[in-house]
Amino acid sequence: MTQAALIIELLLLFLALPLAYGFSPVRIPALPLLWIASGYALWQLLGDQHFNRGYLWNAARLPGHLPAILAIFAAAALLLWLGVHRFTPQLEWSFVRRHPAFWGVAMAAYPVLSVYPQGLLYRVFFFERYALLFPGRWTMILASAAAFAFLHIVFRNPLAVSLSFAGGILFAFRYAETGSLATSAFEHALYGCWLFTIGLGQYFYHGRAIGTVSTLMQR
Repeated sequence: MTQAALIIELLLLFLALPLAYGFSPVRIPALPLLWIASGYALWQLLGDQHFNRGYLWNAARLPGHLPAILAIFAAAALLLWLGVHRFTPQLEWSFVRRHPAFWGVAMAAYPVLSVYPQGLLYRVFFFERYALLFPGRWTMILASAAAFAFLHIVFRNPLAVSLSFAGGILFAFRYAETGSLATSAFEHALYGCWLFTIGLGQYFYHGRAIGTVSTLMQR
């Protein structure tokens, strides 16, 4: 693709699509749109003869980076919990307490249905596709994180965007360091599951989803 075509594609996928969804008067499920965009990314990657398909998983890299991942997560998880405990105690553990069955389902389904497609689109595809536009390791990491944060404008709150930018830097760095989507996605899943567990999940979904699914599970 030409540089102009790459810029147009990037603007459509990572700018126009989140804007259109976030400000659409019609509320539609987010996950199917994520899967469609990720499916397009996978189709483009698999059609590239120069693409190393090992990047799509490469779980062998995870054990060697696990101590660093867990050490950073332990510190960040403590700070996040302390923030909730101090500033929004009414949210603390609210998901677990109010919807324990759905919380268990979400912990199992979220890494597969949400984290992996996001990693495919915002790490593997972004790094592979737009290397020409963002030369240099840290330029690419920051661009990926900015695009990932911008996606979260659909939730219409600054906390989702700011936490996603910080997380996006970490997840993109991990992918750049390992060439392993499995490793980056594992780290992403840790933080996402923790945010939902400590009560910040309401900032990362459209509110009626949990109540609707929980009601269906109780029938």
